[in-house]
Amino acid sequence: MSIQGSLNDLATKPVGRLLWDYSLPGVVGMLVMALYNVVDRMFIGQVVGAEAIAGLAITFPLMNIATAIGVLVGVGSSSWVSILLGRGDTSRAHLMLGNAFTLTFINAAAYIAVFAIWMEPILRAFGAGDVTLPYARTYMMWVLPGLLLTNLAFGFNNLMRASGYPVRAMVTMLIGAGTNVLLDALFVLVFKWGMVGAAIATDIAMAVSALFVMWHFLRPNVTLRFHRGTFSLRRDVIIQIISIGAAPSLVNIASCFINVLINKSLVAHGGDMAIGAAGIFVTYSSLLVTVILGICMGLQPIIGYNFGAGLHHRLRHALMLAITAATAICVAGSIFGLLWPEQIARAFTSDSYLIEVTVNCLRHSMLAFSIVGFPIISTCLFQSIGAPAKAIFLSLTRQVIFLIPLLLWLPSTYGVNGVWLSFPISDILATIVTTLMVFRQLHSISSQSV
Repeated sequence: MSIQGSLNDLATKPVGRLLWDYSLPGVVGMLVMALYNVVDRMFIGQVVGAEAIAGLAITFPLMNIATAIGVLVGVGSSSWVSILLGRGDTSRAHLMLGNAFTLTFINAAAYIAVFAIWMEPILRAFGAGDVTLPYARTYMMWVLPGLLLTNLAFGFNNLMRASGYPVRAMVTMLIGAGTNVLLDALFVLVFKWGMVGAAIATDIAMAVSALFVMWHFLRPNVTLRFHRGTFSLRRDVIIQIISIGAAPSLVNIASCFINVLINKSLVAHGGDMAIGAAGIFVTYSSLLVTVILGICMGLQPIIGYNFGAGLHHRLRHALMLAITAATAICVAGSIFGLLWPEQIARAFTSDSYLIEVTVNCLRHSMLAFSIVGFPIISTCLFQSIGAPAKAIFLSLTRQVIFLIPLLLWLPSTYGVNGVWLSFPISDILATIVTTLMVFRQLHSISSQSV
């Protein structure tokens, strides 16, 4: 399908079919990309040991920071590209693409340098102890060079989808993830390189994905491509990118500090094995959230384009379908996590004590997970229509405004179970706030349509 045909589809194709066509590649691609982390953790947990997977969990905050900085540019620029293409302003969309490329390099160079210079004190601050520090440090030092490639692959994958190529965006992820799985098996299982092997496999896989996605934007027959003169940073473009990208970026940064708080609380109340259990819970729940983020990837260009084109009835229809699908996924994931937690734990470790701690973690943490999809999809709505302040506030309700006070209060009363219970309580409170904000926004959009 040509690019122009794809853009016309955003305004004319039946919304249900359109959401399926755009979300399915996004879901498949995101699930496959999740294998980067899931496969690393499964190989490390089964081959290297329980202490290694606890050490890997310590690296989550640093990986969240790297992801947050990449998301700042990738999501911010892709959201604006969708709106601009809906308005027919392709020259501004090209400028957005070129500035996003330059910003990605500058941001990645800055945080990689900071991580490399202060790696050990950062890991210590994030909860690493004498047992887990060597594993965490080894993994991060080897995966560090690949983080720029990660930002390029993920960020420009969003731009590829926003400009009308959802299937090609999925293929980008499939290529990288397939490479990662094969190299993980070779480096960890065959060569016995442990943490180093898992990190190198990720680096190579990200290089493959980044090369593929860059090749797409160099092709002369695509509407959104690199043009000479668009790479020089412009203040107004940077402000637009950051204004929209700030919401998902702050979520990832908040996750970093939440992980620090969680790790320190778990060390105090449950020890290193509690950190390992949290790592397994985060991996499982993130896999489910990844599916929802795939739906968001398909939803974002639909909402952005139709909002820019003034087709608000199509926007509302797509939003309702996405919320329904996301809720169904969360309900299914919650049921499995509550009824079969031991099977989830055994996929990552054979250590009997870590399995026991993980089962307790899942049975508490997953109590309200069935409602998590609604706030995630709703945040996508505000990002896609260019409402950064609302998107940022909504992003922070679950991760910061409610969760941090709960993490500071509940563990002092209920011990390690207080940490686990903080998650469902925060989910419930965030969903209440989300409901109020979404109803007000939809009423405002309806008023504009009259």
